Amino acid sequence: MLENLKIIGSEEWCVFKELGVPAIKARVDSGAKTSSIQATNLKIVNKGAQEWVKFEVNPLQENRSIAINCEARLIDRRMVKSSSGISEERLVVRTPVTMGDNTFDIELTLANRDTMEFRMLLGREALTDRYIVNPAVNYQIQEFTDEEVTEKYKPYYKEKTGLKIALLASNPNLYSNKRLMEAAEARGHEIVFLNVEQAYMKLDAHSPEIRYRGGNILKDFDAVIPRIKPAVTFYGCAVIRQFNNLGVYCQNSAESITQSRDKLFASQLFSKNDIHIPITGFAKSPMDTKDLIKMVNGAPLIIKLLESTQGKGVVLAETNKAAESVINAFKSVNTNILVQEFIKEANGQDIRCFVVNGKVVASMQRQAEKGEFRANIHQGGKASMIKITQEEKKLALKATKALNLAVAGVDIIRSNKGPLLLEVNSSPGLEGIENATGKDIANEMIKAIERKLKFS
Repeated sequence: MLENLKIIGSEEWCVFKELGVPAIKARVDSGAKTSSIQATNLKIVNKGAQEWVKFEVNPLQENRSIAINCEARLIDRRMVKSSSGISEERLVVRTPVTMGDNTFDIELTLANRDTMEFRMLLGREALTDRYIVNPAVNYQIQEFTDEEVTEKYKPYYKEKTGLKIALLASNPNLYSNKRLMEAAEARGHEIVFLNVEQAYMKLDAHSPEIRYRGGNILKDFDAVIPRIKPAVTFYGCAVIRQFNNLGVYCQNSAESITQSRDKLFASQLFSKNDIHIPITGFAKSPMDTKDLIKMVNGAPLIIKLLESTQGKGVVLAETNKAAESVINAFKSVNTNILVQEFIKEANGQDIRCFVVNGKVVASMQRQAEKGEFRANIHQGGKASMIKITQEEKKLALKATKALNLAVAGVDIIRSNKGPLLLEVNSSPGLEGIENATGKDIANEMIKAIERKLKFS
């Protein structure tokens, strides 16, 4: 009996002629009972008295541009436990599979395997009485070269002259958003502005979707540039996560944006990663306000709302008494604040470094308006080009890496103790720094997406 069984490796190529899938790489897993194939956009239709299911297969890993429309008769609905231990209902179809010279019927559960290394899993029901598995080898039945796979999928490749990019933001008329649209189009890409608040989601194990104003399904995007304003951080990050779940590259992830917007958590991350920041205090109870002030070297000191942005919600308390009053006033209305030492020697100046994919592409110095303590362009600060030191560059890159941001505006202040990190902005504006430095930062951001997606 055993001598009639063929030896199969831990990875094998399968062909589904009836589904129109010319080649798909499968992980052989005798621990799984039923075989599984990557499937999205599932839709059940009736053909006479029978139920059929229509679905899309992206047969090649890391290539969502090839989507094959398939249909097969629905034979079952089963509860299947995933590798993470979560049980979910999956639709089951039966279809012929060809492996080398052998063709036989196989049952397949339809699952979203976008996060898996293999687009297909070959279970033991398909192996029984046919194959013996040797996990030390691969492709014992049949092997396709990269050239052969490319040739097989040649009819499915769409003529593509550029990427399809979504700019996810709120206001298409902002300088930064207009510049990004211009830069993407100049490089031959199709870019669409999407108002984040007009996108909505279908959360479903079989066919998750993002829809837009009027029911249009958003699909076929290669990349998303998130420019989420603070007021819609929660919803914006939910939409970014959904794009990511659909296999779309997001230039900044939802997690990294959320971390950067939480000033307390970000400060704790910086401290953990040995990134120098001004001495910072945080407390809930008003009972130790005096010690909190003393802890950050006393007045003058900075009081920041945790949700502050663009210099708003940042207060300078010039005396201990004033600091105590402001801190207790905020606490009395349950508002979370940070208390931070004031770096007097900075003299109202700070540095903004613009980081793209682990490289500082531009730097500017900002000078606060007379009478102001914070150098913010949105509040009348003046910007000029500056050459930063190696230590400042290292600090900017280290802070960006700690938050896992691909694009960031990093604010640094020069002190007697050396450069200190003030904060990291996950949606940095382009206008001030492009005008001050003459650098085409929008173009750098689009080029970074091209490199990430290996587009030439």
